[in-house]
Amino acid sequence: MNGSLTTEAAAQLFEGINLVLSRWTALRMAVENEWGGPDSFSKSQNLGNDIFLLLTQSREKVYIDDVEDMLDNFMLSLYTEVEDGSIGEIAEKMMVMHEECCEGNFDSIRKLRETNAPTLSYVAQPSQSNEEDSDEVNDTAILDTENAMEVDDQPSAGAEETMKNTAGTRSIPQQPADDGGWSVVTSKRNKGRKK
Repeated sequence: MNGSLTTEAAAQLFEGINLVLSRWTALRMAVENEWGGPDSFSKSQNLGNDIFLLLTQSREKVYIDDVEDMLDNFMLSLYTEVEDGSIGEIAEKMMVMHEECCEGNFDSIRKLRETNAPTLSYVAQPSQSNEEDSDEVNDTAILDTENAMEVDDQPSAGAEETMKNTAGTRSIPQQPADDGGWSVVTSKRNKGRKK
């Protein structure tokens, strides 16, 4: 049994839910890059409606876990696994907004409305084969394959001379390439810091 909402409170809650969803980085990335297909945007609009209905029309008490499950299942439908803890944060914001709206308090929604949504642009990465998928995400760089640097197998004579004369640089021994043409590069940061 959920608290009853006035017409104004229901409208405020609906707006608040959609404002929170529109600012959720994981959802924005999935929608902008169409990870769930070309209808990712319309799916995201339906998510706001579904959460609103869950919070306002459920006959049983709605717990934060219910909202988290709905958000998680939705993101999985967009082929996106969210592991940054944002699902719990979003669910908590929605539960708090619902309780505030039941009390006639719309301050958090007003604050959301007054703050501008962050303008983020994302680069759609070219799709690769499934065997190259990785569980780890590198948040510091996005590869631009069109402008990737080409490297010759053997450096030119001038390049070798430059490498020898450059003060403070160390040569990195080349690792043998595996069958796929890839070689392992070790991080310079971690050398000598093991305790």
